[in-house]
Amino acid sequence: MSRYKTPLRYPGGKQRLAPFIREVMETNGLLGGDYIEPYAGGAGVAIELLLAGDVARVHLNDASVALYAFWRSILDETEEFCRRIACASMTVDEWRKQKAIMAEGEAAGTLDLGFSLFFLNRCNRSGIPSGGLIGGQDQTGRWKMDARFTRRNLIARIEAIAYRRELVRVTNLDAEDFIRRELPGMPRKSLVYLDPPYFKKAERLYLNHYTPEDHARIARVIQRDIRIPWVVSYDGAPEVLAHFATRQFFMYDLQYHAGKAYKGREAFFFADSVRIPNGSVIQAINEVLLGQGA
Repeated sequence: MSRYKTPLRYPGGKQRLAPFIREVMETNGLLGGDYIEPYAGGAGVAIELLLAGDVARVHLNDASVALYAFWRSILDETEEFCRRIACASMTVDEWRKQKAIMAEGEAAGTLDLGFSLFFLNRCNRSGIPSGGLIGGQDQTGRWKMDARFTRRNLIARIEAIAYRRELVRVTNLDAEDFIRRELPGMPRKSLVYLDPPYFKKAERLYLNHYTPEDHARIARVIQRDIRIPWVVSYDGAPEVLAHFATRQFFMYDLQYHAGKAYKGREAFFFADSVRIPNGSVIQAINEVLLGQGA
């Protein structure tokens, strides 16, 4: 699998976990089945698996209206979305205009909101909504706002996804509602991969973040209500480990680039029915994640 397939940069983006998730699916006889992300975000793993032909269908859900608008727009209005990328003005005035559209939210309309999310994601530091403009508003930094706005490459990524639009389902539900309303109707041959907002520092990284009570509640819902194979990745906060204390898990290291590079300790938790790939696979994935970042 090549380095990046999703068009979005995402805090703690998990696209480098795609080989491991594929190993989980293979170990459990789930290759060729459905793949489900209740917290889609940048959907790095989902898009990797989809484009590689490892899954029959991907289900992307996110509570953020802006993220939903982005995914809906690239699937339904691909040509216009790509035209906007090709014609986008790389100016601070345009950045301010797109910020104003984002602030309008749903009232801006699906295409305008989806494109504003994409524009800010590619032009802000580390893709963080509140991260500020790459190069600063005076554009005197080492990198300028177009440093991550590689038009041809981004258009190619979007067209590759849109070509498989019939295999992609997008919803805009709270993750808890998605679990309760949508998962019961999913095929048994499916894997649910949940990547909730981090317990620590989430408020500056995500469009939506949880309180400690939210984290406790979603942990209960995952373990009680999901009846098909599931995997959860989380930051390794003691509170999170306590919520999943009775589940099989392992820790791994991950290097982040959110404003500056730093290493974090994370955890994978597994449903009781899921067989974990062997230790050599886990070690190999750990080395990739720590050595190259995410």
